[in-house]
Amino acid sequence: MAFDDSYRLSAHAVITNNAGEVLQLKATYAERSWGLPGGAIDPGETVHEALLRECQEELGRGVGVEYLSGVYYHNAYNSHVFIFRAHFISEGDCILSDEHSQWAYFPLHKLSEVQRYRVEDCLSFDGIVRSAKF
Repeated sequence: MAFDDSYRLSAHAVITNNAGEVLQLKATYAERSWGLPGGAIDPGETVHEALLRECQEELGRGVGVEYLSGVYYHNAYNSHVFIFRAHFISEGDCILSDEHSQWAYFPLHKLSEVQRYRVEDCLSFDGIVRSAKF
């Protein structure tokens, strides 16, 4: 990679409810797909700062970070994604930004293959940060 080349970095949260279902947001852009809360890391931000900012913007609620479980490369987007286990720091409903139209909790078997892989890594975290390519 050359000095002036760039690629994307993002941070995303795995948040579950009491039933162990995973929070997903439905995007209002691109393919309007469901995905984990989070987004791009801005210049000058740490991955933790980006995760906290993105969750506050997208969910209207603060989160606490428990651990970083994995870093994954996505060839289709030329990006690295940091996956964190997180939890809400207060009770309440989500207040979505304009980037998302819906939020819901899904059982693992309803997630896309890539999402399920990353979430399973996160939920079975054993102290070793995982990585993979998609």
